[in-house]
Amino acid sequence: MAASPIPGTEKITGRHRVAIIGGGSAGISVAARLRRAGVTDITLVEPSDSHWYQPLWTLVGGGQAALRGTRRAEASVIPDGVRWIRRHALAVDPDARTIALSGGAELAYEHLVMAPGLQLDWDAVPGLAEAVGHDRVASNYAPEYAPRTWELIKNLRSGTAVFTHPATPLKCGGAPQKIAYLAADHWRRRKVLDRIRIILVIPDATLFKVPEWGRVLEGVAERYGIEVRLRSEMTAVDGDRREITVTDHATGRTETIGYDLLHAVPPQSAPDWVKRSPLADPAAPLGFVAADQHTLRHPRYPEVFALGDVASLPTSKTGAAVRKQAPVVAANLLDVMNGRTPSRRYDGYTSCPLVTARDRMLLAEFDYDLTPRPSFPLIDTFKERRDMWVFKRYLLPQLYWRGMLTGRL
Repeated sequence: MAASPIPGTEKITGRHRVAIIGGGSAGISVAARLRRAGVTDITLVEPSDSHWYQPLWTLVGGGQAALRGTRRAEASVIPDGVRWIRRHALAVDPDARTIALSGGAELAYEHLVMAPGLQLDWDAVPGLAEAVGHDRVASNYAPEYAPRTWELIKNLRSGTAVFTHPATPLKCGGAPQKIAYLAADHWRRRKVLDRIRIILVIPDATLFKVPEWGRVLEGVAERYGIEVRLRSEMTAVDGDRREITVTDHATGRTETIGYDLLHAVPPQSAPDWVKRSPLADPAAPLGFVAADQHTLRHPRYPEVFALGDVASLPTSKTGAAVRKQAPVVAANLLDVMNGRTPSRRYDGYTSCPLVTARDRMLLAEFDYDLTPRPSFPLIDTFKERRDMWVFKRYLLPQLYWRGMLTGRL
């Protein structure tokens, strides 16, 4: 597959049959499925020339994968026959069915798929934007900072390591604690774990919202001696003093904690232009796009569908969720294009590969009702398993590049 972008100053004319905003896993997967179904005149709006396999960034931060292996050229993953406009979307007018693009261009569409992902709000925590990437602060949530996480972990021999989780929805809700377990296991193997105080700051009442896996993770945290601060959130960072403020939302009390290593996960929300659009869910304060939770169709604009991180759905924002959402969006969009009622339904399936050691993993799979939905019925995924770690590290990336992005999975 290969694609050439339309340069930033070219005039865009005509009304396109399908416009897809976002060239990440969600947008590419839907585009590939539509092309396989014979749909023509698909236009993809994506400003970046890089496509990242983000699930491996945890292992990059844990010293188990190289960052370069998570990136491919965007042009290489865009399906043949899909027109790529390499510009930023700035606004959508769903009544006029137009998209305002950077460079002063406007794109008209008949049907729209919203898949621009979310944004990392580094400035939402005072001091975080200034501290991340410097001295002792890193984050696996951005490619420029993930390799630094490993540098900090492998060089720490004593002191305090803090791992935080924001109180907003976020990409891969288990990632903030997975890196804590990878770090702890590394320090255990280096025989310095007893000299390092590990604090995990979690905004929820439990480590994991599905009780079956939550209980296992409680044991993992206890095994490493991790201090878990539930119902708590990092609310300020002082990089010069190497201190953070943690607020206990249950009591309202604040605590200042000094750190020698800080892995910080920023609050996350819909892109600002999405928040301002008529497509935003009025019940979602962070601006995610409204969508029927089963058909993924917009409730007010029937020609619009949303999936992936930007969709306002009561499930975790993961690549596994996208893998199940993409065929639903593609099939339902085809129904609408052919004058039929959407026939496919999404049940909220999502999955979180919970790495608990440098060679062990839990695979948590569940639906909207938090009912476990194992894909491997003969394998006990409620136990930490090496084969599941191998699955995440080596098999899932290949399934992603060769299956999911090509519309085969």
